[in-house]
Amino acid sequence: MFANLEDVADRFREVEGLLSEPKVIADQKRYRQLSKEHADLSEVVAVYHRYKQVCCDIADNQELLGDSDPEMKELAAAELEQLEAQQEQIEEELRLLLLPKDPNDEKNIILEIRAGTGGDEAALFAADLFRMYSRYAERNRWKVELMSLSETDGGGFKEVVAQISGERVYSRLKFESGTHRVQRVPDTETQGRIHTSACTVAVLPEVEDVDIEINPADLRIDLYRSSGAGGQHVNKTESAVRLTHIPTGVVVACQEGKSQHKNKAQALKLLQSRIYEQMQREQQAEVAADRKSQVGSGDRSERIRTYNFPQGRCTDHRIGLTLYKLEAIMQGDVDEIIEALIADHQTRLMSHQES
Repeated sequence: MFANLEDVADRFREVEGLLSEPKVIADQKRYRQLSKEHADLSEVVAVYHRYKQVCCDIADNQELLGDSDPEMKELAAAELEQLEAQQEQIEEELRLLLLPKDPNDEKNIILEIRAGTGGDEAALFAADLFRMYSRYAERNRWKVELMSLSETDGGGFKEVVAQISGERVYSRLKFESGTHRVQRVPDTETQGRIHTSACTVAVLPEVEDVDIEINPADLRIDLYRSSGAGGQHVNKTESAVRLTHIPTGVVVACQEGKSQHKNKAQALKLLQSRIYEQMQREQQAEVAADRKSQVGSGDRSERIRTYNFPQGRCTDHRIGLTLYKLEAIMQGDVDEIIEALIADHQTRLMSHQES
């Protein structure tokens, strides 16, 4: 497993040298690419150097076990035990670092939440979910920017689309795609019966121009007046933008910005991400047509989590995790679920690597 680590260390030194060359510094695109590669390799190389040092220390202490001084032998044996435990821990670190990297992990995301079955109650839950993710974003110092919102009279959301930007956002939220189910007693329920509703969540990596190019000739652009709760810009100017990508039939709209220019730019970002996601899904389907749904599959029809309010329970069905801290979870305390999903995903990857 560690056979290519010396090659990784050599490449790290090579990249380090290239970053100081004037030609590379002058070429900003190449400089950015090499800087990212340097950052990606640095952690692996640092842990690998620790690993080599521990291996050397183990070899030294094994030699000391043959020393004629009993006290020296005892000290060497005690230190050897600690070093072997360190070695095992560092090997585990290296296994995780050498797992295949998701190229989207560093990216910002576009979060889409849609009310599903359950009428007004589903729309209210969609608003609750958006609040939960917004508070989680606040905890991580991420920025949330609303792109599109369709509200109901009761204060719920039929659909909400937002951009979340910050450090490694996709890596943390990529397993949230799927159907989220809620079980609770609606405010309008007079007999105390529990209703079940659902919302779909989609987490799309934000796509840069270099990832996917859209030919302007393939776009149909419609302008219309924003609809909403009011305000000086609503229903007065045609600032809302709808984009249709003719080859794929993908349609997106954005109306939250006050300017037509900003809405068009936001809509184009959303369109790129939707097309990119569609392309990824098609590739995944070809590669794994017979594979059952799994963590991170992003299948929106898959029920991934249940939020049971009467019992204060949240269950993630993919990993069988149940937490009785629903109130805290709805306030954005979702790290425990996310960490468990990431750990499960890493375990699956390691099992696949070993087989």
